[in-house]
Amino acid sequence: MTSITQILAAAERTDTGMRAAIPAGWLQGRTAYGGLSSALALEAAMAIEPDLPPLRSAQVAFIGPLAGEVTVTATKLRRGRNAAFIQSDIVSEAGLGYRATFIFMAALQSRIAHDQAARAPLAPPAPDAKLYTGPEDFFTGNFNFFDPKEAKGPAEWLRWARLRERDGLHPMTELMAIGDALPPAAFKLIEGQQAPLSSLNWQINFTTANPTTDDGWWLLHAVADRASDGYSSQRMTMWNAAGDQIAEAMQAVAIFA
Repeated sequence: MTSITQILAAAERTDTGMRAAIPAGWLQGRTAYGGLSSALALEAAMAIEPDLPPLRSAQVAFIGPLAGEVTVTATKLRRGRNAAFIQSDIVSEAGLGYRATFIFMAALQSRIAHDQAARAPLAPPAPDAKLYTGPEDFFTGNFNFFDPKEAKGPAEWLRWARLRERDGLHPMTELMAIGDALPPAAFKLIEGQQAPLSSLNWQINFTTANPTTDDGWWLLHAVADRASDGYSSQRMTMWNAAGDQIAEAMQAVAIFA
């Protein structure tokens, strides 16, 4: 297993980003796991602009397959008094495979203090809980999962997840890496058949500027209310071990079944 920290340490830094290698253990079929691509893209974005405020939002397009040697290029689109917009592209031998716009924004003085976000519906796993770790030659081998079997819908996942190796990672890099770790919610509708699914985009908004948790655990939720014509839209949520909502997201998924 090659950790994200090791991938970043081995990357060749450039003035606009980095050149890095995607290990086979981080592949999801013929492309890099989207969370790894997002982690590399965020690291490049944070490196090109000094003293950035906290990351608050990311808009991601999964354009094509990424594998082997990749080049990550970050570009400052705009920086104002409160917010900075930075674009990151990832290119491999197959061409442009990934593009993200990261929005960093400082806290503002406000009269509004509203919070009706749902608390995490489950406690984190006990120290002696039986965990699942994927095979070493697939991206899930980099994670521990705990599945409490509490998801009720026919196209819904609810799982605790953590990176096996996370030491030294920026907290937001860790969240980008883990936020896409669930299978697409519509995967449950295939009913055991083998069929490829592919994430098309990902919009994630962070509801806190300083995410923390215990023992690396984050509760991930994904649900698709509709899936038809080879396409589904799913809603996603992330909580920390204390039950606080950390992020909300949406994702479009192509279903080849």
